[in-house]
Amino acid sequence: MCFYTKVDKSLCIACGSCGALAPDIYDYDEEGLAYNVLDDNTGVAQIPALFEDDLIDAKEACPTEAITVQKTPH
Repeated sequence: MCFYTKVDKSLCIACGSCGALAPDIYDYDEEGLAYNVLDDNTGVAQIPALFEDDLIDAKEACPTEAITVQKTPH
């Protein structure tokens, strides 16, 4: 299954859970806000199947629901 993701930085509180759970997908900018490193948070790069479990774990752990995951590019 194909998944795409991005982070709504206006909702991100820089808690660190996504980077801890999915470090191959998420990192933090200079303000400490999360973003998708695979496509600079544009939501157009397909997440490799190897990372899908981490992706879902990070989305579910986000306390502000800032992480969007969908089956089509954003």
